[in-house]
Amino acid sequence: MGEGIFLSLAEPLEPTAMPDSPAFDLGEPPQPAKSGAYRVLARKYRPQTFAQLIGQDAMVQTLANAIKRDRIAHAFLMTGVRGVGKTSTARLIAKALNCIGPDGSGGPTIDPCGQCEPCRAIAEGRHIDVIEIDAASHNGVDDIREISDAVRYASVSARYKVYIIDEVHMLSKPAFNAVLKTLEEPPPHVKFILATTEVAKVPVTVLSRCQRFDLRRIPADKLAAHFAHVAELEKVEAEPEALALIARAAEGSARDGLSILDQAIAHAEAGSGVSAAQVRDMLGLSDRGALRHLLGLLLAGEAGAALAALHDQYDLGVEPAAVFRGLLEATHGITRVKVGAASDPAQSAEEREAYAEWASRLGYATLHRLWQLLLKGLDEVQSSPLAIEAAEMGLLRIIHASQLPDPGELLRRLQSGEALPAPPSQPDDRSSRAQSRDAPQERASAALGTNGGGVEDIPEDFAALIALLEHQREPGLAALLRNRARLVRYAPPALSLRSDRPLPADLAGTLKRATGMAWTVRFDEQGEAQPTLDEQADAAEAAAREDILRAPVVAAAFEAFPDAKLI
Repeated sequence: MGEGIFLSLAEPLEPTAMPDSPAFDLGEPPQPAKSGAYRVLARKYRPQTFAQLIGQDAMVQTLANAIKRDRIAHAFLMTGVRGVGKTSTARLIAKALNCIGPDGSGGPTIDPCGQCEPCRAIAEGRHIDVIEIDAASHNGVDDIREISDAVRYASVSARYKVYIIDEVHMLSKPAFNAVLKTLEEPPPHVKFILATTEVAKVPVTVLSRCQRFDLRRIPADKLAAHFAHVAELEKVEAEPEALALIARAAEGSARDGLSILDQAIAHAEAGSGVSAAQVRDMLGLSDRGALRHLLGLLLAGEAGAALAALHDQYDLGVEPAAVFRGLLEATHGITRVKVGAASDPAQSAEEREAYAEWASRLGYATLHRLWQLLLKGLDEVQSSPLAIEAAEMGLLRIIHASQLPDPGELLRRLQSGEALPAPPSQPDDRSSRAQSRDAPQERASAALGTNGGGVEDIPEDFAALIALLEHQREPGLAALLRNRARLVRYAPPALSLRSDRPLPADLAGTLKRATGMAWTVRFDEQGEAQPTLDEQADAAEAAAREDILRAPVVAAAFEAFPDAKLI
């Protein structure tokens, strides 16, 4: 038995099995067969180069300069809302640092070739030196301890060993503490890239050790252009308005937008493109034409028709909150047209025409009031257990308010006396007092001589006398008399006053210079004293204010706007 074994081992090998034979090269290890499963657009069109990363030009420029000048940080922090490219950017940085070029002799570059083995392995998620960690499921101190132990070893085949920690804010406090020293002074062959949507939850001790990049929300116009390019690559016809609606619904997230576009393509009939009507139906958006009709009914004050239009939308499956959001968007669009802002690409030609017509008729006060009422209605609809009932009440409140004049119209009606007692022409304190002095001033003007000296007629009352003093360049004395003097008796040239505070001792002499006649001024005389002229003006203003507040239209305005003030 032993001899047989010896002889079998001693037998010469076939030439094709010799280690030093060229035929021994078996090539790359067999790769798993590619799955034929459909890849969603968000994965299929994930950026593979920095040029394909949309909306983050400032960050790309910073990274390009850092790589060009060999000033590459040891740790990066990517923050931003979902779907703006945080993880994609982390992978691109890993490729940029480890790319060796098609010929294998390249160095770090902002334009990785995508052809070399490190680029392809990183893109496919199989590079042994690029480790992606989900902090949501690996958030303990033991997980971080494993990283701290592993960073001491050199990379296997790449230039840098790269750790990508996604949703890093999910790490526990002990885990954050464990990573601090490693994060601050990692070995030269290790780079850390952290990504998070909630940077406020990341300790400042971690933030201070990283080079931070805030990835911005992607503008809607860039998203729409990107979706148009994707639809072209997918050989799908898509209306520009439909793509604009998808971009708006994505709220700055490319991934969310591509997911919606994927759904819209599946929602469309076979052989037909993606239309705006289909997108609205898929997203549960209210029809724009129906919204414009409803807004017109609200502004016209047609309560029954407005409620019927609301229920038509509700029966079609549109949520009441979506109706209010649509009305808010319409109000915002009208206001933008009124101030001359650029038009929204998601608006149809009919919508632009309607907004322009409304903008020419509605004032800023009306639009701002409508916006506030719609916001309040939306809040009530979202928090109420009876959504459709809350929506009805919100619309009725808007209709009731639309029948009231705006503050400017209300003032005009009050001043013109339309259905209201005419208010004082100047409502504030100083103006009201000035108004109360107008008549005495006019009466005093008749008592002035043509040369500004003597008098032809004695001022008919105390108010006219004070107005005369003002005209004769005695404003200080006039102000004191108006504010302090309580008239007991006015019988020129005799004057009896009472005052809680001192008056000038030479009052009689001043009156003589002003009027040209000798006056006898007495103080503290017995008898009933009138209020000061300022007190009389305040009382008249308060009475006028009460008259205004009792007016039906003003009472209705305060009922519609409980926080309003009469100024």
